Amino acid sequence: MSYFVEVVLPLALDKTFTYQVSEAEYEFLQKGMRVAVPFGKNKSYTALAIDLHRNEPLLYKAKEIHQILDEVPVVNEFQIEHWKWVADYYMCGIGEVFKTALPSGFLLESETIISAPQETYADSKELEDDEFLIWQALQQQSSLKVEDIMAILGKKNVFPILNRMLAKNVLTLQEEVIEKYKPKVTKYIRLQPEFLQQQQLSELLELLSRAPKQRELVLQYFQLQATEKKPISVKKLIEISGAGQAAVKSLVDKAVFEEYHLSEDRVRFEKSEDSGFELSDPQQIALNEIKDSFEKQSVSLLHGVTASGKTEVYIKLIEEYIQSGKQVLYLLPEIALTVQLVSRLTAYFGNQIAVYHSKYTNNERVEVWQQVLQNSEKAKIVIGVRSALFLPFSNLGLIVIDEEHEQTFKQFDPAPRYHARDAAIVLAAAHRSKVLLGSATPSLETYYNVQSGKYGLINLTERYGKVLLPEVFLVDLKDKYKRKRMKGHFSDTLIEAISESLSLGEQVILFQNRRGYSPFVECMTCGHVPQCPNCDVSLTYYKYKNQLRCHYCGYSIANPTHCHACQSVDLSTKGFGTEQIEMELRELFPEKNIGRMDQDTTRGKYGYEKIIDAFREQEIDILVGTQMLAKGLHFDNVTLVGIMNADNMLNQPDFRSHERAFQMMMQVAGRAGRSEKKGKVMIQTYNPYHNIIQQVTTNDYMGMYKEQVYERHNFKYPPFYRLVKLTLKHRDFDKLKEGSMWMYNVLTQSLQIPVLGPEEPAISRIRNEYIRTILIKIPQKSHLGNTKKMIRKIGSSFEAIPQYRAIRVSVNVDNY
Repeated sequence: MSYFVEVVLPLALDKTFTYQVSEAEYEFLQKGMRVAVPFGKNKSYTALAIDLHRNEPLLYKAKEIHQILDEVPVVNEFQIEHWKWVADYYMCGIGEVFKTALPSGFLLESETIISAPQETYADSKELEDDEFLIWQALQQQSSLKVEDIMAILGKKNVFPILNRMLAKNVLTLQEEVIEKYKPKVTKYIRLQPEFLQQQQLSELLELLSRAPKQRELVLQYFQLQATEKKPISVKKLIEISGAGQAAVKSLVDKAVFEEYHLSEDRVRFEKSEDSGFELSDPQQIALNEIKDSFEKQSVSLLHGVTASGKTEVYIKLIEEYIQSGKQVLYLLPEIALTVQLVSRLTAYFGNQIAVYHSKYTNNERVEVWQQVLQNSEKAKIVIGVRSALFLPFSNLGLIVIDEEHEQTFKQFDPAPRYHARDAAIVLAAAHRSKVLLGSATPSLETYYNVQSGKYGLINLTERYGKVLLPEVFLVDLKDKYKRKRMKGHFSDTLIEAISESLSLGEQVILFQNRRGYSPFVECMTCGHVPQCPNCDVSLTYYKYKNQLRCHYCGYSIANPTHCHACQSVDLSTKGFGTEQIEMELRELFPEKNIGRMDQDTTRGKYGYEKIIDAFREQEIDILVGTQMLAKGLHFDNVTLVGIMNADNMLNQPDFRSHERAFQMMMQVAGRAGRSEKKGKVMIQTYNPYHNIIQQVTTNDYMGMYKEQVYERHNFKYPPFYRLVKLTLKHRDFDKLKEGSMWMYNVLTQSLQIPVLGPEEPAISRIRNEYIRTILIKIPQKSHLGNTKKMIRKIGSSFEAIPQYRAIRVSVNVDNY
């Protein structure tokens, strides 16, 4: 009887593979275990067992697996089913989901190990110089890795040399899978038991009278033991005593101390004693309404104005769930937000919290994964960005999705192009758990589900502590420029407001959703604008580095001194970004500290934390930033928020631009006046009578919602139609044009639903690849599954045509 295992490989393949296993392996193997399988020439890859059966594959002969890598499953049944749903709904390979979901510390590839054959090679004179060096190294060491060979020869491409030596039978190659994750081990020290008695201790101290450092070390050990009442690490003992490693080693050699090792978590959180709080009456009412809503519906929306204290409501709700033994997932849109939130939640819950995002190292992520898998006390609450959705929860009770309207919950590249909010709701249904969505400006789709009775609704209409909402002032830029009341990009009104706030010792936030100094440099003689040679975009100017840079491919050149087209030296920057605002502020307020928070200043692991901490400690007076500033951050001393140019957001070529502009402005405005002092918001715009800007001034969410839903219905957009966007890319413009036209014609004839395109997007070439997009609008009455099957079928037919095979097609379901 043959036994088989169905596996998923972390490759962009839309299928699973079947391998043969022995009866003993079949008995031991379980779903969710990793196995090393042969794939390609001389390679082993990590695969995940998702099914065990006895059905031999019909189309190919099943190979045998190399080894089972785990003793217990690292993935549970809930995850496997959820991954299958993500792959099916978002039209991607399950291997792609597997690769995204698992920390890369779990995804092992085999390493090529080079060793000498059993019969020693006699005639070394026949070897070439490079071969001789490798042969000589193998005489000294039993085995070498490929990178060792590269170091010995000082070359990157060593495989031709290894192949020649293989042919001469000078060496052998074998593949080994090596675990990447290494637990953190700390060295501790303790006194040998016989010295715990008074007499022996006195004798010991007498004996050490001639070694003052060792004697000091022993005395410090006793002092630490009396105060700490916990194991003493060698590192801490050396720090406090001022002795060196040699003194510790001498005492260990004399059998006075004994060294031992303990595995430790890389990330630990401490609970604060004064972290307790009471909910206000509106918060308590909201909490009770959430519980009532959960009785009837599994998903509810908490629609609370900015600074209404939604986080405190979440904390009290989470507390009830973890007391009942359940796990809680707290999803956030940005890593920047986790910094402030983690400090607030850890102060309350202590080391019951695990944090999971891409700024963590591989080892840290593997540790969090294992803690969640074991349902550990250290991971009762998981705070993370969208990737935390794939953790191995087995007892999930509640998912909180904060700032649910944020577009960063949607992954655009690479596949799977999933939306974390929607995928979380499906995951919660599998666990039979509850979902709480929170936002001051909910997305239209979510609010539409509330209006249609699918989700529950809880309103929190007043700010915590009865703090008033900020007052919004509009500044007409057209009028200010006409009257010559501008200094750079600042109107006199905004400068006055900033000066007033700073004179009162208050802080200011300025928002400009574009980084760099200016979007492009233009020749004033001929109008030439330097372009990226690889992408269809102008180069952004960075004054600090004095260079022009492409935000899409990273191409950069030194800032030109003359025009490349007409040699004129009359060059001018157009538009402005955060860097330019920062420089103008330094001129306007030279005595004040100016900070900037954008993608360029927050690159390191602690980039966000340093800026946020400095601003909270009032080391920074004015903080300039992009959309990172708009989300859920809380600063007590900020009373003024300035939006430098509101029109940028309104004029994007996107059906959601008005909704997004409203959300962005409301969220940025919400950073002002969050404690006793009343806040002020200044919006600079060329179009102060625009509907959206007027709705922001009056905080009229319902007005915006009704207007946008009416337009969406008229123009066949979500939530009334589902969207599937196909993106086609190729280096040959004509071939792409022809292929995209073929795809469009077949889709139109086969689907009989609205298909738009093939369209050149606003940026039609990136990294030397031309781009065409096709948008498929699926009505609610059409069967979504059957439509997707038809799109997949057409995609397979497209790939089967030889001249179109090189065109890359990516599918993005719910691309908004």
